[in-house]
Amino acid sequence: MPHVLLIGFAPGSIPGFEPGAVAASLDAGSERFAELGMAEDRCLLDFARPDTGTVLKCLQDKQYDCVVVGGGIRKPAEMLDLFQAVVNLVHWHQPQAAIAFNSGPTDSADWARRALEQKAVTHKVG
Repeated sequence: MPHVLLIGFAPGSIPGFEPGAVAASLDAGSERFAELGMAEDRCLLDFARPDTGTVLKCLQDKQYDCVVVGGGIRKPAEMLDLFQAVVNLVHWHQPQAAIAFNSGPTDSADWARRALEQKAVTHKVG
């Protein structure tokens, strides 16, 4: 069973978003992970005070087959510094993990599956 870490923002910390709706989307995403036979852990940051130390702790807790970096960290230009730090932490502390990016909480599992498939094909060729 592949183990996936999802890095994103805590539902109650995102300005302008209804926490219940964000939490429901995360839960729907978790259901999709289960459907695909993947175990999911979440590393959720406070939007107002994102702490890369939290990301580092999550990455050091266990080995992951794939790490998904959420769109909230990746998309807004003001998050570019955080996005770069997160990608580098994943690269340095989980070098064997595939890295995936989602378009929203509900498609994280599908992007993780694609990244794991790409990793499998690349390792067969290489």
